[in-house]
Amino acid sequence: MTYDHELTLIGETYTEDEIGTQIPDETETVIFCGLKSVSRNEFYNAAVNDLKPEHVFVIHPYEYNGEKKVEFEGERYRVIRTYQKDTEEMELIVEKVGADG
Repeated sequence: MTYDHELTLIGETYTEDEIGTQIPDETETVIFCGLKSVSRNEFYNAAVNDLKPEHVFVIHPYEYNGEKKVEFEGERYRVIRTYQKDTEEMELIVEKVGADG
């Protein structure tokens, strides 16, 4: 697998303002990844649960810290599943984020 695509991992932390309202703060980490197609089986199994996987990104597991959002080629995606193949590769299965989230 070649890691020739840039992927931005987007982590969220929360801080409180003076009245206790939680304010999200995003941190971005740019890494390199491989890109795979979503398998037919993965696609149809996800559709049963109303999910729409679009990409499978292959990354190094030590670069991933549980981020729930990623950005790829200017589009935001939500991580719907991870799969650690071995100590060298982890797959992030993602779906496109709508306008509201």
